Amino acid sequence: MPDLPTPQDAAEAALFSECWDAVLSYADLCTSGSLTANQLATEAFTLGMREAREADFAPVRSSGRRAARLPMIPLLLTAVRNTAAAWEVEGLGHQLDPDLRLWLNSEKAARYTGLPLQRPVALRGLRDMQEADAELLWLAEVEALPLPSVARRLGLDPVVVAQELEQVRVLFRDRCHRAHLDTPMAAECRSYARLLDAVTRSSSADTPEDLSRHLATCVQCAEAAACLRLHGGGLPAALAGGVIGWGGLAYLERRRRAAEVRLGAGRPATADLDGGDPKDGSGRGKVLRHGLLGAAVLISLVALGVSMMPMGGGSGDDTTSASQDDRQPVADPGSVLPSADPTPSHTASAAPSASATAVGETDHKNPDPEPQGTSSATASTGGHHATASASPTPSAAAACQVSYDLVNQWTDGFQSTVTVTTSQALTGWRVQWSFRDGQKVTQMWDATVSQNGGVVTADAADYNQSVAANGTLSFGFLGTWSGRNSAPYAFTLNGESCSSS
Repeated sequence: MPDLPTPQDAAEAALFSECWDAVLSYADLCTSGSLTANQLATEAFTLGMREAREADFAPVRSSGRRAARLPMIPLLLTAVRNTAAAWEVEGLGHQLDPDLRLWLNSEKAARYTGLPLQRPVALRGLRDMQEADAELLWLAEVEALPLPSVARRLGLDPVVVAQELEQVRVLFRDRCHRAHLDTPMAAECRSYARLLDAVTRSSSADTPEDLSRHLATCVQCAEAAACLRLHGGGLPAALAGGVIGWGGLAYLERRRRAAEVRLGAGRPATADLDGGDPKDGSGRGKVLRHGLLGAAVLISLVALGVSMMPMGGGSGDDTTSASQDDRQPVADPGSVLPSADPTPSHTASAAPSASATAVGETDHKNPDPEPQGTSSATASTGGHHATASASPTPSAAAACQVSYDLVNQWTDGFQSTVTVTTSQALTGWRVQWSFRDGQKVTQMWDATVSQNGGVVTADAADYNQSVAANGTLSFGFLGTWSGRNSAPYAFTLNGESCSSS
C-alpha cells in the first residue's frame, strides 16, 4: 500500500487535512472493512493529488483559462471511484462492496468515463465552472459546511459569502442548462427542453401534466431537471449523485452528519487552519506539516466513527449490526418529507439518519444513486411539502378503485404511480395508503405528500382537484426501500376504502 504523498508546502498540508476525511468516508462506503477502506483511500488520494499537481502545471489555454478541473474534494472522490474500478479489473473486486461491483460493470458506470456529452449533467456543469466558484458550491451544498467556515477556507468575505453562493448556484444552473442542450437527445426530449427550463426557474410554477409524465419516465431529462431546479432542497443530491456516481447520496448523508459532529464538539484542531495559511519556516514548517496530517487523520477517524454509529439506541457491543446499519441506503435528506409524528419508529435507530429512515433487513450499504439523485426535480412545485394540511377540504367520500403500478425499482429506490377511479365527482381529494416494509416517499408529482411512519397521504395539487364522476386521478412518486418492497395496502379516497384492481 503506498504512503500518502508528502505535502509540497504548508498550504498543501492544510489541503490534505481538509480533504482526507472526505476521501476516507467515501472509501469506507466502497469497501468491505476499515482496513480496506484505508488502503483504497490512500491509493485514491495519491492518484488524485498527482492529477491535481499535473493540472496545476498544465499550460494555460489560449482563452486564458486552465483546462477544466473539478474542485479538490470531488476530484479526490472521483479518484476513489476510479481506483475502485481499477481494483475490479485487477482482480481485487472481492474487497469492494458487492453493489459497487455491479454498478462498476454496468452502463451507469460507463457514463462517467464515456463520451463527454453523455456524462451526467451535474458533472459537466460543475467542471465547466471556475474552480473557485465550483469549490464554494461543493463545500456549502455537499460537504454541508457552515458559510463562515466556507468563507474562511476560501478566503472570502463572510459578510457577502451568502450572496456569492446564490450567484454561484445560478451560474451552476446556467452551465447545467447549456450541458443539457448540448446532450444528444431524442426528439421528444428536445421538445420539452424549453418548457423544462421555464418550469424549473420558479418555485411557484406548476409542472404541466405531460411534462410530469415525461420526467417520470425519462432519466436523462429528470437528471437535468434536478440540476436546474435550485429551490426545493434537491441541489445537494443532484450534485452528489451526478458527480460522485454510485453511493453519492449515502456520502451526502455522512458528510452532513460529520458536519453536525464538528459543530457540536468544536474543532480546535482545525481552528487555526480555517483562519489562514500558517507561516512556513525551516524546522517549524516540517513540524506543522506533520501536525496537520496527524490532526487530519485523528479528526477523520472521529468523524467517520461517529458517522458509522447508529443514530438511536442499540447494543453497544453489537459491532456487526452497527456496521450493517451504517451501510444501508440513505435517502436525500434535503427532499425527504418530515414525519407528522415527532417520535421516530422503532426502526429509525438502525438507519443512517432520522430524516431518511430505512428498515434494517438488508445487507446493502449504499444506494445506486442515479435514479434518486436525478429525479428529485420532479417534486411537486410551489413548496407544498410541508403544507399538506392546507389543501382544500376534500369533498364527500366516494366509492373508488385503485391501481398501484411499480414502474421501476433499483438497489435502494423505486418509482411508482397510483391511479384511482372514483364513482362520484370530486372537488378535492386525499388518497392515503400504508407501507408494510418501511418504505419512504422522497418525491411526488401531481400531488402534495406527507408521511407519518408507514402511512402516506397524497393531497390534490392546485390544478387537479376536480375529478368527474367515473373519472380517474393519478400521481407518481419516488421512494426508498430496504430489504423488501412489497406493494402498499389499505388505500382510501377521502377516508373511504378503495378496492384494488
